[in-house]
Amino acid sequence: MRMTLRQRYELVENKVAQACDACGRDREGVRIIAVSKTVDLDAVEEAIAVGVHDFGENRPAELLRKFEAFPQERWHFIGNIQSRQLPSIVGRACLIHSLYERKHAEKIDSLAAKAGIVQDVLIEVNDGEENKQGLEPDALFEMLAFCHGLKHVRVKGLMIMALRGDLQSARATFADLAILRDTMNSKLAASGMADMVLHELSMGMSDDYLEAIPEGATMVRVGRAIFSDDYAG
Repeated sequence: MRMTLRQRYELVENKVAQACDACGRDREGVRIIAVSKTVDLDAVEEAIAVGVHDFGENRPAELLRKFEAFPQERWHFIGNIQSRQLPSIVGRACLIHSLYERKHAEKIDSLAAKAGIVQDVLIEVNDGEENKQGLEPDALFEMLAFCHGLKHVRVKGLMIMALRGDLQSARATFADLAILRDTMNSKLAASGMADMVLHELSMGMSDDYLEAIPEGATMVRVGRAIFSDDYAG
């Protein structure tokens, strides 16, 4: 028998709670981002009714449409950034998870300045795979220092996507990102930029979020496990 959205969400919630308990973490330290990119407004409304308030979208047009339908919820942009689409994202996304290019940081800063806001972002890090978006780890500090000089961009942490289908590799990727985050915080403090502290780690999706939590994930991006009728994970 297929589960309802409520049952699927409650199952994910219970698994997150159990994973936190198993590794001695506070459940409140992990936020579930319900990735709603494949569903329509009715499914979002149903999700809100069962207690979901953080949603992830990877297309600016969909982010805009759903934000306008449910402006009281927290909308996260998790897709690849294109400059021409940033006006639809800045000020609507509570957090942009996928920043890794300076030109986009500058554009976000300019748009946020015009709107009179500070836009929260995460820097996306590449896990080493070819042809995958994200910043190389050895270029991260320069990017952080650059963003530190922007008045309307606030870097809250890091994001990564792990190789799918290999849970051991995924967990190693998540562990490496946590180490990188701690290293960057130390370098920022030592370089006179202690006001920039990377708290957030956005890592783990439907297939591997249980590997991300023991490694310090503060946000897990879960779509199919919540919204898909045929998800078997």
